[in-house]
Amino acid sequence: MGTWFTNAKPYLMLLAVQFGSAGMFIFAMDAIKKGMSHYVFIVYRNAIASITLAPFAFVLERKVRPKMTVRIFSEIMALAFFEIILDQCFALLGMKFTSASFLSAVMNSAPSVTFVMAVILKLEHMKMKEVACQAKVIGTIVTFGGTLLMALYKGPIVSVMGSSTSHAGQPENVNSPTGNHWILGTCFLLIGCAGFSAFYILQTITLRKYPTEMSLATWVCFVGALQSSVVAAIAERHHPHTWALGWDTRLFAPAYAGIVTSGVQYYIQGMVIKSMGPVIVTAFNPLRMIIITTLACIVLSEQLYLGSIIGAIVVVLGLYLVVWGKYKECHGRPMPPSLTKDTSPEDQRQLPVTAPKNDTNDTKG
Repeated sequence: MGTWFTNAKPYLMLLAVQFGSAGMFIFAMDAIKKGMSHYVFIVYRNAIASITLAPFAFVLERKVRPKMTVRIFSEIMALAFFEIILDQCFALLGMKFTSASFLSAVMNSAPSVTFVMAVILKLEHMKMKEVACQAKVIGTIVTFGGTLLMALYKGPIVSVMGSSTSHAGQPENVNSPTGNHWILGTCFLLIGCAGFSAFYILQTITLRKYPTEMSLATWVCFVGALQSSVVAAIAERHHPHTWALGWDTRLFAPAYAGIVTSGVQYYIQGMVIKSMGPVIVTAFNPLRMIIITTLACIVLSEQLYLGSIIGAIVVVLGLYLVVWGKYKECHGRPMPPSLTKDTSPEDQRQLPVTAPKNDTNDTKG
């Protein structure tokens, strides 16, 4: 029994991460429905996250943390803009115009968006004669096709236990989205995906100069809290009451997101990535979509459309093609001697990213 638990421990931790990330989206959607501004939610979330991570980063990485420079700090500001402003802000805004389950499905396309951006920036080399490269290209196209299908085709409502199948007599709003709201929300979610992908690419570059993932996460959350507070102050300047918290999900949701999604999840994903690599972490992301969809239908009484189900299946198929292609590429490429002998463990560490994460992956969140 002990041997089984040891072998299954990474998978059980990833399963817990997906449930924790899914809970963040459900709580966030409930808080937004109760009148909390998503701009304010992001400010509180990242402020709590930076306060939670700071003591651990200070103690655990005090001996290996390099000196802060102007260039590194400028990259941290860019990372905060991509992750907090573009990813989190637009992801939650898109969720307001669609649904929590739709958000989780669209954000699964983030690995494909990352691949496209990496090709444009020449960080990813295209060798079309290789099967791995063909799989990544086909997977990217399939993923975008699934996202486009979800945006343009809703189809009939699928009845799920606890979900609302009829909204007759209720006023139309962003939580009961029309076709125009649905397309607009999809555009916002794709902007969030682009921000997430840009963050993932830039953090890889930054970690080469600042290889302390927990300290970097703390700085990103802190700077992101400052940046998002400016955005929130401008966006909600006529609604100062939106900054008020209550003894409900308006307080619990940002605290949960800051501590669990931005704190505990960073740590767990970091341990799994070091022992098993990033592929297995990405492979667990679609599980979050299933959890969010189930909880959203039961807890939030969200409507589930046939187009979303079909599109989500297509997105997951495309995602696994991209992940499989990357896996084959990495295992088919010989490791340079400099990475196997001369590089210290600190230089090989990567900061795990969420949503939602997509979480990454989570998503978000």
